[in-house]
Amino acid sequence: MEKRHKAYMKLNIMTLFFIAVSFISITLAWFAYSGLITARTEINVKAWHIEFNKDGEAVSNKLTIRLNDISPGMETMKEVIDIKNLGDTAAAVSYEISSARILDDELDVEEQDKVKDKLSHDYPFHINMSLSDNFIRAHDGTGIFNISVSWPFESDNDKADSEWGNKAYDFQLAESKKEESERRYSLKIEINLKAVQYIDEIDAIDHNYRPGTIVLYDVVNNTKCSSISNTCLKTYVIDKDNRLSNTSVRLLPDLFSEYTKGTATEYNEKLNELTSTWTVTKEGLKAEDILPIISNDIDDSIIMRPKLSNEAIGYLNYGTRLTDQMSKVISYEGSYRFVNSEYPYFSTTKCYWLNTPYNESKQFVIKKIDETYSKIYGEDKTTECSIVPVIEVAKKNLK
Repeated sequence: MEKRHKAYMKLNIMTLFFIAVSFISITLAWFAYSGLITARTEINVKAWHIEFNKDGEAVSNKLTIRLNDISPGMETMKEVIDIKNLGDTAAAVSYEISSARILDDELDVEEQDKVKDKLSHDYPFHINMSLSDNFIRAHDGTGIFNISVSWPFESDNDKADSEWGNKAYDFQLAESKKEESERRYSLKIEINLKAVQYIDEIDAIDHNYRPGTIVLYDVVNNTKCSSISNTCLKTYVIDKDNRLSNTSVRLLPDLFSEYTKGTATEYNEKLNELTSTWTVTKEGLKAEDILPIISNDIDDSIIMRPKLSNEAIGYLNYGTRLTDQMSKVISYEGSYRFVNSEYPYFSTTKCYWLNTPYNESKQFVIKKIDETYSKIYGEDKTTECSIVPVIEVAKKNLK
């Protein structure tokens, strides 16, 4: 391939251009309860104070990513929007991609999960977005919206690198022949951050059971309890998206407690032995339980593969992406890594078997590897590791 065809898109971080602050009111930022007020809003108006800030400066909820030049091995580019709720009403926060164009291709944004998945996985470069929390409490609640753009240098995807290099070169050459005012960026993505009053509707997030929420539960009497004992366990919510419509919640017992140990081949026997007196619904902890939660950290939750560059786990909420990615990671004899401080309820110095096969001789485990990181990887089935179940309890028992 000629040198000129090796031109890649390089990120120009004027890329993230924040449109002027259009939604802050002149007096103490009063908003409509339906969210950011527009000319067509015809609803009751009530005290409401949500702030979006970047580097300490107020910004609009309308964000635009504009990329011109991006190349393999580029430093991951990041942008962070801080969200503050200074009002007296809890807020439900979400984001949607309102338009997306890559070179000449306009992406269909009708299915939000599909386009987010596509941007995260279907190109040699990865565009990821995440919200730290969909629920922000009143008065002093905070949240973070993250955007990252990356292109791993060694991704074992040379064909895609070359293909997109050629496409980018041809696109940029065609654009350079236009009047400057008519030239387009190679990539342009418009994002709409939404903040609306939190209402207890059936499809709303159940803010009582967000990931990591602590619950004390008696696994023998199958009821909420108040003091830790042999049967009253400290547990953590591990549902990624528990809704008010869900009648139950899944809980993970504290990994710092002492549990049964055994090899992977003894897994079912030891799990049954551990839970023989428990009356709750239970099953083995799986990699599939953990990955959707830790993948929300688009900066530090990564895939590691021998001889290849690390890359973000990325968006896992669409179709069969989770199982497909796990199969791919296994084929590379790879592993997953995440930051302990972000997910302390998954962090433990002991190895714990996950009820997810890795290959014929290995099974997935989770273990803290140092003070900063934990790892999900394939461990030899003859190793002795601890075994812990996930329990599912009715919300009515938690009242």
